[in-house]
Amino acid sequence: MQQLPIPCPGHLIPDATDRFDAAYREAKAQRAVFVGIEREGERWTVKADALTAGSGHVVVDAVNVAMRAAIVRLIDGREAGPDAFAGPVYFMLHGVPSEARARELAAAFHAALYGDLGPLHRAVPRAGVDQDGDAAG
Repeated sequence: MQQLPIPCPGHLIPDATDRFDAAYREAKAQRAVFVGIEREGERWTVKADALTAGSGHVVVDAVNVAMRAAIVRLIDGREAGPDAFAGPVYFMLHGVPSEARARELAAAFHAALYGDLGPLHRAVPRAGVDQDGDAAG
């Protein structure tokens, strides 16, 4: 598997259905943040893990706070199941309704774990805030 660009467009997010272990090992060998989606029946799972990038890769507190808040909004909006896992270095969403949405969220998680919160704010806008992160009104 070729290393993913940063930020990674959604269409390049790997489908790790039935090959999660191999995809995870590949990310670890490349010392890169793991990201992938997996089909679960009619729904999708999104997984992102910064541990594969090695001990030198730091996920700052602001990223963890933003990702946890986004996951709560996704659960509240019923775009993800309540069994989501929200950090601090491993993030997972079950029950995402479509492959396209799973890819968008996975790409946003990947960018965030590399310190770019823009895609996350666009994919999961905060209430009262526009998609660029500015106060709406």
